[in-house]
Amino acid sequence: MNSTIGTPEFADTLMVGRLDSFGVAVRYTRAEGTKLYYVDDDGAEVAVLDGVSGFGSLMFGHNNPEIVEHAKSLLDQRIPVHAQMAGYSLALNVATELNKIIRRELETEDKFFALFGNTGAEAVEIAIKHAEFDRVSRVAALKADVAAHVEQARAAAAGGAVLSAAAAAVAGGQDIERLTAEVARRSAEAESRPPLLLALESGFHGKLVSSVQLTYNPMFRAPFAALAAQTRFIPREQPEMIAKVVEQDRVAVLDLVVTAGPAGVIDVVERDFPVFTAFMIEPIMGEGGIHPLSAELGRALREACDAIGVPLVADEIQSGMGRAGTFLSGTQIGLRPDYIILAKALGGGIAKLGVVLINEHRYHGDLEFLHSSTFGKDGFSSGIALKVLEMLEADDGAAYRQAAERGEKTIAMMEAIRADYPDCVKEVRGKGMILGFEFEDQSGSASPAVAESAKQGVLQLHIIRHLFRKHRFRVARTASSPWTVRFEPSIHLSDEDIAQVDVAFRDVCDILRSGDTSRFE
Repeated sequence: MNSTIGTPEFADTLMVGRLDSFGVAVRYTRAEGTKLYYVDDDGAEVAVLDGVSGFGSLMFGHNNPEIVEHAKSLLDQRIPVHAQMAGYSLALNVATELNKIIRRELETEDKFFALFGNTGAEAVEIAIKHAEFDRVSRVAALKADVAAHVEQARAAAAGGAVLSAAAAAVAGGQDIERLTAEVARRSAEAESRPPLLLALESGFHGKLVSSVQLTYNPMFRAPFAALAAQTRFIPREQPEMIAKVVEQDRVAVLDLVVTAGPAGVIDVVERDFPVFTAFMIEPIMGEGGIHPLSAELGRALREACDAIGVPLVADEIQSGMGRAGTFLSGTQIGLRPDYIILAKALGGGIAKLGVVLINEHRYHGDLEFLHSSTFGKDGFSSGIALKVLEMLEADDGAAYRQAAERGEKTIAMMEAIRADYPDCVKEVRGKGMILGFEFEDQSGSASPAVAESAKQGVLQLHIIRHLFRKHRFRVARTASSPWTVRFEPSIHLSDEDIAQVDVAFRDVCDILRSGDTSRFE
């Protein structure tokens, strides 16, 4: 097979054009550890420190030798990649290992059932489908209750029971059939309402038809808003808004109650109709600017979900798998989710795999047949996932400690830069190897060139290009926080790599402070 990289004639035309206009379109030819490599015009191989790392997929780096050797052995063993409908697969082993780790971290004996997909975005879709299946089940249970109570009321009325003042007001008199007709009308009206999702502002949960509705950035969401269930977004800093938003969309149905008495009294009460499907969150908000949620917000989210009766879904696709220093980043704030979504690093950087883990108390086994995925439980990806989990857990979780230690050292370096350049660096955020380095908005800079570039929204791109072209340091800004540079390297980030980042960021700050944009390469 010809491995020469082609031209963007039939794919990525817009992407390559935009990247090329800023001088960062590259034909990478090799990847290893924390580095990507390309060949320059003189034929020399150039190493680039990769701070993007597959948007968090490369926990153990590019082409980790241990994972690569394991992948080769799986293929050499001729393991069945496809054996659908066999019942038994390596995915069962993956689910078992994940349960061991998650139950330990959450300090629970609850089981978590696993539903597998190809990617993180598909795993989010699976979570939405399962949560909606659960909501529909709750609706059915409510309808059955109301129907049973209506029949009880009819029987009581036939025996001489009278309508209470409240029930008579609804019926316009003592007519039981008019009352039950209004109960049915209100129920039908509630059931016709489309379901709603809850998420945090600035969150990111994918770009598929359903998952994009949970992604806050309107650039991604707005063109497709009519295609799936809508989301109510809650400000991260204002958890008290959850109750207000829920109340705004509250829908009540009528139910009947027969109270004791000589002949009995038929009363009417309101019951909340299940409007909301789920509350989806990222324990560390990635595209929103690398914002770790607080323990206070975690508790508020748990309490809100319990009050509403919906599952709390932790999207750990980017922040989980040990990247933050614990297997689940939510563990660090005491988060108690009902669903956990994992992907990215689960595939070791070479396989594609996503999984939703659902607490046994909310699990509906029927979804195992209502959702399927050709590659969701394939033998190769499952085998790679088992190896990754083994590596994470080895030496009593040394990988987690390494992520935390590398993160602490990197944060200390970044905070030192912020201290030296408070006019250039606004904040450093994150945990372990999922970090955000936020530059100050430079639209108010004393330098006309810097200010104008910032107002046009291109200064950040000049910064990224300069980091790449001069310092051979590859980063990307976060989608919903354009002044924030994401840094999600492998846990094998070396001291030399950290020193390289230090020099690179300081150089950018020097340029911004000087106002001389001609120094940008």
